[in-house]
Amino acid sequence: QVQLVESGGGLAQAGGSLRLSCAASGRTFSNYAMGWFRQASGKERELVSAISRSGGRSYYTDSVKGRFAISRDNGKNTVYLLMNSLKPEDTAVYFCAAESRHDDYVTKQSVYDYWGQGTQVTVSS
Repeated sequence: QVQLVESGGGLAQAGGSLRLSCAASGRTFSNYAMGWFRQASGKERELVSAISRSGGRSYYTDSVKGRFAISRDNGKNTVYLLMNSLKPEDTAVYFCAAESRHDDYVTKQSVYDYWGQGTQVTVSS
């Protein structure tokens, strides 16, 4: 069992930045590929970014490429999502998730085993 707790959400102006953190506890963090998802009001949850167990490989959905950066610190059991050049359309609840069966990043939402409770990000224009 892995417990995930997100933090760092809040209100930002368009063009601003936020850094989300997801702290993991319960099992060896480096055994999990990690992902960041988001769900805007009235929309389905979507993958934003994912990172391999080692942190050496990562994935970004097209809408955030060049603006967001995912990273992890296996010594601190934490994965981060740095969000720059924020846009109002980035407004959503952001979730981190952990997946135990793959070394590489995972893009399929249904494969993830554990989820955090989410943190709200609101970007004003």
